[in-house]
Amino acid sequence: MRKLLTFSLMRTAVVVIVLITLLLTTSPVQSGESREILRAGAAKIDITPEKPVKMAGYGSRTALSKDVHDPLSARVVIFENNGKRLVLVSTDLLGFYAGTAKPLRKAILDEFKLKPSELFLSAIHTHAGPSLTIDKKKGHPNNLEYTESLKARLIEVIRRAFDNVGEVRTGIGVGHSPVGANRRELKISADGESAIHLGRNPYGPTDKEVLVMKVARPDGTVIAALFDYATHATCLGGRNLKISGDVLGFAEQFVEKILGKGTIAPAFAGASGNIDPWFRVLPSFNTEPGWVPEPVLLGTMLGEEVVHVFRDIEKASSGGEIKSSVTTLELPGKPRDEAGAKKDYPPTSLNIIAARVADVAFVGIGCEVLTEIGIAIKAASPYKHTFVITHCNGAAGYLAPEHLYLEGGYEIRSSPFGPRAAALVVKEAVRMLHKL
Repeated sequence: MRKLLTFSLMRTAVVVIVLITLLLTTSPVQSGESREILRAGAAKIDITPEKPVKMAGYGSRTALSKDVHDPLSARVVIFENNGKRLVLVSTDLLGFYAGTAKPLRKAILDEFKLKPSELFLSAIHTHAGPSLTIDKKKGHPNNLEYTESLKARLIEVIRRAFDNVGEVRTGIGVGHSPVGANRRELKISADGESAIHLGRNPYGPTDKEVLVMKVARPDGTVIAALFDYATHATCLGGRNLKISGDVLGFAEQFVEKILGKGTIAPAFAGASGNIDPWFRVLPSFNTEPGWVPEPVLLGTMLGEEVVHVFRDIEKASSGGEIKSSVTTLELPGKPRDEAGAKKDYPPTSLNIIAARVADVAFVGIGCEVLTEIGIAIKAASPYKHTFVITHCNGAAGYLAPEHLYLEGGYEIRSSPFGPRAAALVVKEAVRMLHKL
C-alpha cells in the first residue's frame, strides 16, 4: 500500500513538472520573444515586356521598343514583427504615372490585407522601360496589356516573399559614389542672357551617400541587400529603343551577380530630381570595340560601392520594431509649364509614407524630389540612417526647394507645386519620423 502511494505521488509530481514546463515554454515567454524577433522574406520576378511597347521618360519618343538589352525586375523585401508588416517593392520602371499607382496599390493591399502605411510601391525611374497606362482610349494596346500583367506579377512576387519569411539579422552601412551629378547647368547666351539648362553642373549640390541594408538569416545566409542612391536612371536618352534598367538596374544586377546565392538587391531612387548620371541621355549603347557602355560602366561603379559597403557591415541586430504611417498633403500648386505660382491656384496632392524597422527609417514620397529636399529630410531625421525613396506610391511631378524658383529651369517650369510646397513636405516628413 505504501509503495502504491509513493508511486502515485511520484506520478503526480511528474505531471505537475511537465505542466509547469509547458506553461513556462508557451505563450507568455514565447510571445515576449516574438515581439523582439524580426522576420523577413525577399523575392524577385521578371517584368520585362514580352511585346514591343511605348517607352517612358521622353515625350519626343513615339516609336515602340525594338529590343531588350537587359531584363527588368520587380524586387520585394518584407519585414514582420509582432503583427506589424512592411512591404518594400522596387520596380525597374519609370514610375507609376497616368493614375496607375492607386489601382496597383489597391490590388496589393486587398490581396494581402495590408494597411496603406505598410506598402512602399516604388520605381527606380529608368527612362528605358515601358510606359504604364490604364487609359483604354489613348493607351497603346501592348502597354495596356503590360500594365494589367504587371499587377499579377507584383502580387505573385509579394506572395513569394511572404512564403519565405523567417527570422533575420539586419545591419546598415554607408558609402559614397560620384555616379550622380547635378544637372542644372548655367549657360550664358551670346547676348549675355543667363538661363538654367539640363546638362552637367559638377559644382552643384548632390547627395553622394550610398545607404546599404543587409538582411541575413541567423546562420549568415544573405537574403537581401537593399540600397538607396540619388540619381536619375537616364544614361540613355530618347533615341534609345532598347529596354533597359539603365544605371540603377545595372547596379542591382551587378550586386546580385557578385553576392550570388539568391541575394535580392532592390535599388531605391533617392532625392534625384535634379541629379543625372555623369554620362546622360546618350542615343544608344556604344558597341565600339573596347568601349564599356556608359550605363554599364556607371551601374557597375555604383554596384561595386554597394558591395564594398555590404561586405564591411559587421554589426547585426536580431530585433526590430516596425512602425509606419501614411498621409496625403494638399500643397500649394501652380500651373505646369509656368515658372511662377498664381494666387488662389488649386492645391496639388502628394502622398508621403514613413516607416521604421528598428533604428532604420524609410520615407517614401510620391513625386520627383530635388536633392536638396532629401538632404534636408536626412539631416533633420531623428534616425541615424534614413532611406529617402522617391517615385513611391504616386507620381505627382517635380518638387523643388523655394530658392530655385528664382533660377527657373526645367524642373521649376514643369512642377505642379508652388514655391512653399517643399518646406511643408520636409516639415511633415520629419514630423512623421518623430512620431514613429
